[in-house]
Amino acid sequence: MIDLLICYDVSTVSESGRRRLRRVAKMCVAHGQRVQNSVFEVSVTDVQLLALRQKLLDTLDPTEDSIRIYRLRQPREKFVEAFGRDQYVDFSDSLIL
Repeated sequence: MIDLLICYDVSTVSESGRRRLRRVAKMCVAHGQRVQNSVFEVSVTDVQLLALRQKLLDTLDPTEDSIRIYRLRQPREKFVEAFGRDQYVDFSDSLIL
């Protein structure tokens, strides 16, 4: 699995921009979890990354929006520092319901 940080800034001054924003968020939440309003930590395979990247690019208006994809180093605990409210859940570990 590849761990990524996906950040986006989608213009919401128009209805089409608000629609793009919702689409981008839904794509990201399908592969990971929101850690801030427009920031997601995502785990994907190589094939899923190619498909997700293409969907994001197809949705993006390059004159108004921006999306950044960063690869995270493993283990997350060693390379990510979170302060304040951090509701990250490691879905690769056992979950107790």
